[in-house]
Amino acid sequence: MKRILVICGTGIATSTVVAQKIKEYCIAHNIEVTIDQKKVMEILSGVEGYDLVVSTTQVPSNVQTPTISGLPFITGVGVEETLKEIESKLRS
Repeated sequence: MKRILVICGTGIATSTVVAQKIKEYCIAHNIEVTIDQKKVMEILSGVEGYDLVVSTTQVPSNVQTPTISGLPFITGVGVEETLKEIESKLRS
C-alpha cells in the first residue's frame, strides 16, 4: 500500500478537496493508498514514510520525498494530467 501526504497552508480546506479527488481516482484505478493531510508547517522536520507528497503550497527544500503540485485540483486546469502523474509515481 502506498502512502500519500497532501499538504496545504492550513491542512484543512484545500488538502481535503485534493485528498478526496486523489482517493476517488485511486479507488477507480485499483491503487491501494493511505492518504494523510497536514499543514505545511507540520512538515518542516520532514515527511518520512510517505511515497508521495501532493502540495497546494510551496514545499520546504529539505523534503526529499517526490512531490507533485496539487494546484490543478484547485484551479481545475490540468487535473487529469496531474492524476495520471500521481498514478505513474505510485506505480513506479
